[in-house]
Amino acid sequence: MLLEWGHANSYTPGTEYTSTPLLWSAENGHEGVVRILLERNDINPDKQDRQGRTPLSWASGSGHETVVRLLLAREEVNPDKPDKWCRTPLLWASMGGHEGVLRTLLARNDVNPDKPDNNYRTPLSWASESGHEPVVRLLLAREEVNPDKLDKWYLTPLSRASSAGHEGVVRMLLESSNANPEEPD
Repeated sequence: MLLEWGHANSYTPGTEYTSTPLLWSAENGHEGVVRILLERNDINPDKQDRQGRTPLSWASGSGHETVVRLLLAREEVNPDKPDKWCRTPLLWASMGGHEGVLRTLLARNDVNPDKPDNNYRTPLSWASESGHEPVVRLLLAREEVNPDKLDKWYLTPLSRASSAGHEGVVRMLLESSNANPEEPD
């Protein structure tokens, strides 16, 4: 109602992170609110907060598949836009173990499934350390994902899964045609 009356500024910085109503509603999975806001021409659906995160980044990291699809329907939204830590929406979805969001993002040609963050950690590294087996399986199925990629601390996804005790992920990585159990750490 306030938006209709022209009395609500849809981009008034609300917190130290300059979250907008679209950022808040995307992060919290409020599909109806996201739909209403995306109907407006004065709302930038790819606007970053001070952390560099977009509504798509927040929705992906929170596992809100429908909100992710709504945002991806807008051509202004960059599905591979990194935040200030170089973390993409796909990386955030991998960290959270959000298989459905990951499938949605991987279905696109403009998303790099092996893009590292500023610590050289890839989506596979984060999913392996967290024990998210379905996510690891999806990522290993992608030819462009390197299971032996070293991060800033010279650790591989296999090292991270091993140190965290994730037996299922360790098995998957060892069975992967590319994983090298002799990769030094």
